Amino acid sequence: MTAIGELAPAKINLGLTLGPTREDGRHLLVTVMQPVALCDRLELSPAPLGSSGDLTVCPGVEGENLVDRAIAKFRELSGWRGAPVRIEIEKKIPVAAGMAGGSADAGAALRLLSRVSAISDPELLMEVAVSLGSDVPGQLQPRRYLASGAGETLRALPEAPPFGILVVPSERELSTAEVFAEADRLGLPRGGGELESRQAEIVGALAAGAAFAPEELLSNDLEPASVSLAPELEWTLDEVRSAGARHAMVCGSGPTAIGLFDDLGGAQAAALALSGRTPVPVAIEPWYPSAFSKRGPERGGGG
Repeated sequence: MTAIGELAPAKINLGLTLGPTREDGRHLLVTVMQPVALCDRLELSPAPLGSSGDLTVCPGVEGENLVDRAIAKFRELSGWRGAPVRIEIEKKIPVAAGMAGGSADAGAALRLLSRVSAISDPELLMEVAVSLGSDVPGQLQPRRYLASGAGETLRALPEAPPFGILVVPSERELSTAEVFAEADRLGLPRGGGELESRQAEIVGALAAGAAFAPEELLSNDLEPASVSLAPELEWTLDEVRSAGARHAMVCGSGPTAIGLFDDLGGAQAAALALSGRTPVPVAIEPWYPSAFSKRGPERGGGG
């Protein structure tokens, strides 16, 4: 088997409308998922001789990895009985930062497993993705989506024109579960009817390929919950606005803050202005699936 690689782009949420809780305990939501050019890299190779099973290696990150579950679920649902594999992850996406780094890695792992097993059934791959969490379906084939349901119902949106994104990570971590629990405590979820109307407005606003929806549709309903758990986020957002962002918000469940700019140059200037922070802010652009398809998946050396 030859070693093969995949990039796993992070995502940002360009607005998130939170709805009521479903019977399965997950919240209904509507959000625009935008992949960005901040990527982990995964490489799949044969597991070392004598290995009793599949291996996931992610230097600097301890504990169970969602990629472990992705491999196990793929084997279970597909019936694939190939030799044990080793997947190594080179992390660039902040951990527990609201940028779906773990979900991005799981999506990339499923693409790798599909390639090495020659099992490309999209329905099967989506079934595996849905079982792993609400952000994974949108990371199976990353592109700009309108996500609804609990995040697993995807509607492809036109690619956006280039724009700049300032990413301001935090030293602390927030778990998605605790942020959603805090949102419930604060009474943030909206009714189902309002959720549907917001979805229609967002689709109409982005149908022609605009970079962002109007300001009133860019709000993140989880932001007050994130700020309640991490009050310092208020100051971070103020800094991002002061650095020239046309819009500043908490990314997903946080604690990463992002600023939106008309171009990459504006985001780079803001990153320089805030370079005294730790961790250091970074300026990035959207990640485009068209560029990826032209480049093709990565292939490593022999193994």
